[in-house]
Amino acid sequence: MTYMHDLGRRARAASRLVAKADTATKNRALAAIAAAIRRDAARILAANAEDVARARADGLDAAMIDRLALTPKSVESMAEGVEQVAALPDPVGEITELRERPTGIRVGRMRVPLGVIGIIYESRPNVTADAAALCLKSGNAVILRGGKEAIRSNQAIAACVREGLAVAGLPEDAVQVVETTDRAAVGELLRMNEYVDIIVPRGGKSLIERIMAESRIPMIKHLDGVCHVFIDEDADLEKAVRIADNAKTQRYGTCNTMETLLVAASVAPRVLPKLAEIYRDKGVELRCDDASAAIIRKALAGNPPKIEPATEADWTTEYLAPILAVRVVKDLDEAMDHIARYGSAHTDAIVTENKAHADRFLREVDSASVMVNASTRFADGFEYGLGAEIGISTDKLHARGPVGLEGLTSQKYVVFGHGEVRR
Repeated sequence: MTYMHDLGRRARAASRLVAKADTATKNRALAAIAAAIRRDAARILAANAEDVARARADGLDAAMIDRLALTPKSVESMAEGVEQVAALPDPVGEITELRERPTGIRVGRMRVPLGVIGIIYESRPNVTADAAALCLKSGNAVILRGGKEAIRSNQAIAACVREGLAVAGLPEDAVQVVETTDRAAVGELLRMNEYVDIIVPRGGKSLIERIMAESRIPMIKHLDGVCHVFIDEDADLEKAVRIADNAKTQRYGTCNTMETLLVAASVAPRVLPKLAEIYRDKGVELRCDDASAAIIRKALAGNPPKIEPATEADWTTEYLAPILAVRVVKDLDEAMDHIARYGSAHTDAIVTENKAHADRFLREVDSASVMVNASTRFADGFEYGLGAEIGISTDKLHARGPVGLEGLTSQKYVVFGHGEVRR
């Protein structure tokens, strides 16, 4: 498509200009973007209301509509996220590990932008603001291809971004939103390796699987968010109830929501009935193994929650809905074996007062975020102090976990000499 290649050429040209922009200029643009988002909040919400109405008419599922819908609070959070990125230290140009060699030269590593980033996402209009802010501060140009269900919202937010870039004297082509909803645009973007340096997919499993199959460009991605909370035999059960409730019910349609609850057999009779009451009252369906089902049904015989027998598929399912898989395990080792077999390497948590158990869980659970005595819902860039995130990576090369400014840069070696020559 000529249109997509034109975007790519303009992004590549803009990337050279934004890469050399100083911190003050980039922060001036970010401040102007945040101010424009606040000023245009009503216009953004009106555009979003049109998108949500169309999504409902088209029969989109509840999880996607939840990610699509904006509120005055979430628009304000967008503006705050942009300001937080402005307040973060600028990674570009930072030199670390500077060491003098026996020859007299000094060798270090300088942090540099990646170049042009392509982001393909569904719903989530906040990604437009978050991605623009992070890519700008890290000295990258970005091409944003949102889903057709959010086209009006994304265009309203993009107008604020363009205004902020213009205020700071930066090229508006540094942040471009693909205006066509033609699916062919995605395929073309994935083949534009002469213009685009990295692809970041954010969306459902089918979208990410398609991108993994078609992309000629390296990616920062995660496929599933099958997140676990394990309640250890040495857990503070009051903490356990609070964490397991929040990890599942604070919000259902996010990749860091708990999808499987694992409970040590020795504490299951004391903690599962309390949690089952909470889940029942909040309308959460439980997919239980035999042991957990028996405990819950016995304790809540008069008014049990909805319980279905867990199948093998339930242990690997990211529900993004008020459904929770529950299993009683013998101990820490069995819990970690379950996570290793069925988990998606996204986020997993242990609730325990046993330091040795906590240390083993941190070392041995091979996930992008591993937590002790905290809800999995904390696994995002805003909560990690990154200001915002471009996405979450479960890959092991380059970036892992929530990807903020540093994850959008690379490093090159720099050498300082005094006229030395190699002998």
